[in-house]
Amino acid sequence: MRLLKPWSSRLGPIVMYAILTFWAVVSLLPLYWVFTTALQLPSEVMAVPPKFVPTVITQAVPMLTGGEAEAYREIVTDAFGHLTYLYTGTRMVRWFLNSLLIAVSATFGILLLDSMAAFAFAKKEFPGRELLFWIMISTMMIPGQVMLVPMFMIVRELGLMNHPFAVLLPQLSMVFGVFLLRQFMKTIPSDMMEAARIDGASEWAIYWRIMLPLAKPGLATLGIFTFMASWNSFLWPLIVMQRPEWFTLPVGLKTLQDQNLVNYGLLMSGAAVAAIPMIIVFLLFQQYFIKGLTLGGVKG
Repeated sequence: MRLLKPWSSRLGPIVMYAILTFWAVVSLLPLYWVFTTALQLPSEVMAVPPKFVPTVITQAVPMLTGGEAEAYREIVTDAFGHLTYLYTGTRMVRWFLNSLLIAVSATFGILLLDSMAAFAFAKKEFPGRELLFWIMISTMMIPGQVMLVPMFMIVRELGLMNHPFAVLLPQLSMVFGVFLLRQFMKTIPSDMMEAARIDGASEWAIYWRIMLPLAKPGLATLGIFTFMASWNSFLWPLIVMQRPEWFTLPVGLKTLQDQNLVNYGLLMSGAAVAAIPMIIVFLLFQQYFIKGLTLGGVKG
């Protein structure tokens, strides 16, 4: 029995890691398929059965090491043909920069505005604080589709149609960010604020030099959510942008589809390019992201 105990204690973690590994592979399979389809030859995109490893990977390296430089250049050129066409035959670069500008601006704007509101709701005492907070939270129950017509009328009256501000300004009112940061800031001890006030720090200094540095995990979590939501936004930019030069990346990729024919290789190449910034942002801030999710619900 003594010999069986160590194995029985290890069996649970082994099974758990096996299940997590399996689901991780299943979850990453669509992303893998996007990138492999982007590198497939035109004749392989609709092949049956599908090829899980593109020919450019299985044949290009042997051709290069075997001295077949001309065949190597030909197969690489064909494999990267869709990506080349994206940057030479479409406005992919402009769409990418438009999405990057709007997503980065929305992320920094929401982090600033929501953190200030969260600081007030979490650490300030004023009449009607809880009532005002829950009234604001209740607006999260309103479906976004209901707000499309009023927002469109406001944007049109302000003369912001076909302008990046038409996409950016409505994104700055993110109530979920206030709720998330408020829950996180409530876990920060108020004694630090009192000590700073005794030392003569102003309210702005307390917010900027104490609360924001301590709220980095929560800010990183909200920043990732905001960047992903803004980067993937499709319906609202489609409504307020009619000029192709101001299309965001999701709207621009939609225009690559013909009425009766879909070039899956081209669409997957665009989807791969669109996925890269989100992957980079998540990898850079994943430690703060995980910490923010775990600490944000400690105290309500």
